[in-house]
Order: sequence, then structure tokens, then C-alpha cells
Amino acid sequence: MPVRPVGKVLPGWAAIGLTVGAGVGSAAQNLANAELGQRTGHPVIGGLVNNTGGLVVVLLGFVALPSMRTGLRALRRARLPWWTYLGGLCGTFFIAAGTYVVPVLGVAVFTIAQVAGNSAGGLAVDRTRLAPAGRLGLTGPRLAGALLGVGAVALAQFGRPIGDLAPGLVLAGVLGGVLLALQGALNGRLAATGNPAAATAANFAVSASAMAVLAAVTGALVRLGSVDWPAGWYLYVGGPLGVGIILVVLLGIRSVGLLRTGLALVAGQLGGALLLDLRPGGPGASAAVLAGAVLTLLAVVVSGRAVRSAPTAT
Repeated sequence: MPVRPVGKVLPGWAAIGLTVGAGVGSAAQNLANAELGQRTGHPVIGGLVNNTGGLVVVLLGFVALPSMRTGLRALRRARLPWWTYLGGLCGTFFIAAGTYVVPVLGVAVFTIAQVAGNSAGGLAVDRTRLAPAGRLGLTGPRLAGALLGVGAVALAQFGRPIGDLAPGLVLAGVLGGVLLALQGALNGRLAATGNPAAATAANFAVSASAMAVLAAVTGALVRLGSVDWPAGWYLYVGGPLGVGIILVVLLGIRSVGLLRTGLALVAGQLGGALLLDLRPGGPGASAAVLAGAVLTLLAVVVSGRAVRSAPTAT
């Protein structure tokens, strides 16, 4: 049966403003994790620090906030299917993919790829009963938006020398976006029990566990003892940013609905990604990447013309 979120929790202007900020934070999170992975000599270390930091924030919230403890108890009493708690696995892949892709392609191209994947993934999720509102029909605007998103990825790669093309990395970014759509649907079902903070906590508990396993398999855990940790506080903010992003998106969906939340998040992601790529020492933003970003935003606007029966999560 569909699970429907309850209760508007923020004024519309506040929800949209916070979500734009969360989008900028998402771009900064990807860059911080990737740079930390580069400086420590293993990409997965960036993701491991990200998820560990997020889990620490969640644990502090559990100790300090009675509402989170109450929400977790309500979540347990809801007796949701076990698979609704697996959204954190999708987030683990997205964070890990970013640590490999961003150093090669830049924040902007990775963002374009994941937004394209998120549009396509949203189509697939809407055809299932995974989302909180249940199964939704395929619409022309949503399909057109997904196709425009794919075109944006191709356009962002235009003009790159053949030897510099990295289709495998681009596909990893796209797949990360697909899994983000699935993560949003699953987290949305958890948040529909009434407490977004509890859903965020459950997400990070699963995500941190999965990242620890990935670090063990890839040898990142073995390297931790010999890592020369770089200076720079900004390299370690990925985890707290991740907690804030998930919480803001869930609050935004409950306050202004999925479509406006998605538009605000993408606007922040693209703007933040382009600015970060223009930083000193960054890859810069070529005309192709700028055009791809514009086409990506157009894709989201077009897909947002679809009429939805109820807000869901992506």
C-alpha cells in the first residue's frame, strides 16, 4: 500500500531556500570527498570519512534530541519491510562513485551525469510501488526530461579529446543518479512514518556499515594506519553535509512537494558545481559543460511539468 507523508513542516520560501543550499552543499560534498581521497592515496578513504562523520552527527543527534529517539521508536513500531531500510546502500555507491569520478571529470560533469541518471531512475521508480505514493504513470514530460538529461551528459563531453573520454566514469555517475532516485523513494517511505530525522539516522547507519565493508574489500582500511592526514577542515565536512542534505530534502518534500524540491536541489547542485570547477586549480567550465548544465536544468524543468498525484521522494 502507498505510504503518504503527513504534515507541512516549513514555509514554502524557507523549504526552497534551504533546498537550494543543500544542492550547493551536495556539490561541495562531492569535491571534499574526492580531494580527501586523492590526498590520502585511496579514493574510498574519502567516502569512508564522509560516512563516518555523518554517523557521528547522527549519534550526537540521538543523544541530544528526544524527538529523534521518539521517531526511531515509531519507525520500529511501523514494522516496514526490511528492504525499505536499504536506501543507505544506494548512497554508499553514490559517494564512492564521486570519489573516483570527480578528480577526472570535475564536479560539474559528475553532477550533470547524476542528474541525468536521477531523471531516468525517477521514471523507473515511479513505475513501481517503491515510492511513498505508490505506482505512478509514465508521462510525456517526464520521458522528455529523461531524454534531455541523457543528451546533456553527451553534450558535456563534447570537444574532449578521444583519449580523455571516460565513458565508464560517466556511466558510474549516471548509475549513481539512478540509485539516488531509489534511495529517495526508500527514505521517503521511512520519513512517511512522521520523523525525517529518524529516516536520516536509519539511512546513515546502513550507509556507514556498507562503506566500512567496501573499505575493507578495497584495502582502504589497511591504509588508514599509515595515512598522513592532510590539513584543511573543508576536506572533512562531507559527512555533516550529507546528513543536512538528506534531512533538508525530506523536509522540502513534505513542505513543497517533490517537483519544487527537485528543481531547487538541482539549481543548487549545478550552480555550486560550476563555481567549484572555476576555483583556482580546478578544471574550469568549458562551453560544452556550461551548455550541458543549461540542458540539464531544462530537462528538470520539462520533467517537472508532469502532474503528480502526491509528493514522493527522489
